[in-house]
Amino acid sequence: MLMPPSPVGLTAVSNDGSRPRRGNQKPNDRRSSRPGAKPGLGGVPNGRSQGGKSGRSQSQGRSTGARRDDDRRPQRGGTRRNDRDAPSSRDERRPDRDLAGPQQWGRIARRGAGNMEYEDPETIARRAEYKQRKAERARREAERAAETPEKPKRPQREHDLPAVSDLQRQANRAVARGRRVTPTRDRRRLPGRPHPVKDPAVALKKLVGEPRSKTLVRRLHEGAKAFEAERFADARAALGPVVKGAPELPEGRELMGLTLYRLGKWKEAIEHLESFRELAGSTEQHPVLADAHRALRNWADVDELWAELGEASPSAELVVEGRIVVAGAKADQGDLTSAIRLLEQNWKPPKRPMGHHLRRAYALADLYDRAGRAPRARELFSWVAGHAPDLADVQQRLKVLS
Repeated sequence: MLMPPSPVGLTAVSNDGSRPRRGNQKPNDRRSSRPGAKPGLGGVPNGRSQGGKSGRSQSQGRSTGARRDDDRRPQRGGTRRNDRDAPSSRDERRPDRDLAGPQQWGRIARRGAGNMEYEDPETIARRAEYKQRKAERARREAERAAETPEKPKRPQREHDLPAVSDLQRQANRAVARGRRVTPTRDRRRLPGRPHPVKDPAVALKKLVGEPRSKTLVRRLHEGAKAFEAERFADARAALGPVVKGAPELPEGRELMGLTLYRLGKWKEAIEHLESFRELAGSTEQHPVLADAHRALRNWADVDELWAELGEASPSAELVVEGRIVVAGAKADQGDLTSAIRLLEQNWKPPKRPMGHHLRRAYALADLYDRAGRAPRARELFSWVAGHAPDLADVQQRLKVLS
């Protein structure tokens, strides 16, 4: 029984594992000369039934004919017999790779070392060309630098140490600049008596008219409530239209000045409080005004306001507040002795102290502490803490000195 021809497009494999010839390829003579094979039957060995059901198909059957050794396929990873006797082409292409490393190393180690140290001729040529260009550039720069004339160096001057007299003169000038008195503000002299106080609503009606005055009076009350609640930003916002619409109103200037003082806006606070001084003809806010000038180190204005406050003979509380500010200004200038003397003047702890008494004692204790008189400072801080334990940081100051 003849085998049917293989379909077109598929690769037919014979029983001996060889592929059929293609095109004009000549037939292998060995295929028909094998023992047990019939011509034209595809090399089917004798003793096999074509129609029997066997465990293997015809394509999986093995040929019983003997094969020559040179017809066998090489195993994976192996070398052919003919290649073993031929010289290795790797030794001819890259001899340096196999020769790297000492002789006592094995061939595999020497070959790995050769692969690590190998550089192709193109890389070596590029490196040599780069070195040549670098050397040429350095040579041109050296020639250009040799042709450029050097600039003449300035002779170094000998700096002599200043004489003692020069140092003393410079020190005296520096001290004089520090003590230089800034010109005071040009102020009008206050009247003998303060101007009479008017109702703000009546004054605003005369200044801006009745329709506008109602709005400004409402804003003035809102600003006063916000100031009492220590909401100084809200107070500033509420008083802005009042000061802008009626700048001649003393109450608006006074409250705006106090608000800006609590916000730390010293220059703006001074402008409003100075206006209040002239509009009201009063020294009622002189301590606050003097303290704002003290913050800006306007020492002459502080002294002038203190003198004006003494001439007006105000209340004892107002005098004590002004005394505290002036003593603080003297201490800021480094004159602790004069500051302590000013606060010690006519000082005697009262049996029933009021707020201004406690503030004066606290300020005096602070000056004692700064002057190094710790026992006296501890005594005064203890007296203040006994009557007003929540005043400033008196508890902490007393704890440090104890």
